Amino acid sequence: MRRFTADYLERTRRGMWESREALAPLDLDGRRRVLDVGCGTGELTRVLAEESPEAAVVGVDADADLLATARDAGDGGAPDDRSDPEGGRGSDRVGRDIDYCAGDATRLPFPDGAFDLVVCQALLINLPDPVAAVREFARVSSDLVAAVEPDNADVEVTSTVNSEPSLEARVREAYIAGVETDVAMGDRVCEVFAEAGVSGVESRRYRHEKRVEPPYSEADLTDIARKASGAGLADHETELRRALDGDDGNGARSGNGEPGRNGDGGRNGYDALRGAWREMGREAARQAQNREYERVETVPFDVTVGRV
Repeated sequence: MRRFTADYLERTRRGMWESREALAPLDLDGRRRVLDVGCGTGELTRVLAEESPEAAVVGVDADADLLATARDAGDGGAPDDRSDPEGGRGSDRVGRDIDYCAGDATRLPFPDGAFDLVVCQALLINLPDPVAAVREFARVSSDLVAAVEPDNADVEVTSTVNSEPSLEARVREAYIAGVETDVAMGDRVCEVFAEAGVSGVESRRYRHEKRVEPPYSEADLTDIARKASGAGLADHETELRRALDGDDGNGARSGNGEPGRNGDGGRNGYDALRGAWREMGREAARQAQNREYERVETVPFDVTVGRV
């Protein structure tokens, strides 16, 4: 399973749950025990707690650092739990308790039927065997399983920097080619559910819009600076080098050792792309100084539900 930092998750999921419309198929009002698998820093976990006031909500993740961030969010969590690397107790924005624990999505540390809803967000796209994970969701659920998964192949970007949409498209295409899991799964989650033996599968597509425009937030300015420095691209260097240069991101060649599938000596490789990306970022920064920079990214995501 691929790992992410807390900062990366915050950037990519910012504003995701300002609207709760997409959660309607989860029937949260009547839930009694809810599990968020691969909870990361707990953004969705806290939303689940807010939207299911009668439920005991649990978040599970394999990454102890992300669990610590999740536990300390909300109103700060319980001080006596903060030293526990395997989980502990946190809360949502209004103080409802949330339990966090360490666990693998394909070997959940819970008995059969322990929850009436098991859900994940952007987890299946990062697993080498998503079917195995959904089977495990079904084992520990007595009623509903659900997945909220983006379709990274169908992202749309508009920008006042002319080169940004085409560069974003190039990076996205290379990333999808270089990553080792199906990050463009989209509506194919239905097939995963069916293969896992989940019945009554339904899926609906929603779109998450991330907008940057003046007045800029601190997070907006940080993102613009990361474009100009190339740091944003470096988050995915391994995957991009694998696709563009034919290596593992550390200089080791794969396959026949040629300088990438482009066959042009690296003219369209990672380093060239990074240079173009940084120039695009510098133009974005110049526009931002004049309060002229605007960008809209639309990320489609599918909410898939099924019963066990």
